[in-house]
Amino acid sequence: MGDWNNLSDDLQLMLSREALHHAARTIASQAEQLAAEFDAGTLHDRGGAEALRLLAAVVRATGQETFGFAGHA
Repeated sequence: MGDWNNLSDDLQLMLSREALHHAARTIASQAEQLAAEFDAGTLHDRGGAEALRLLAAVVRATGQETFGFAGHA
């Protein structure tokens, strides 16, 4: 798989969706880690922990609804 353009449209779509899912999981995980830092007192909390948890939940929920599941184009 040396050239993206040589991949079939279905495979490009599947790989793109999986990359978007991975990005959404990464963002959600980082938001939760930052929230945990607020909870632990490592960072000054100005109400950010709950906002970050909400962001994580929204990213996960909308990612599944918007992008579907990889391999199900």
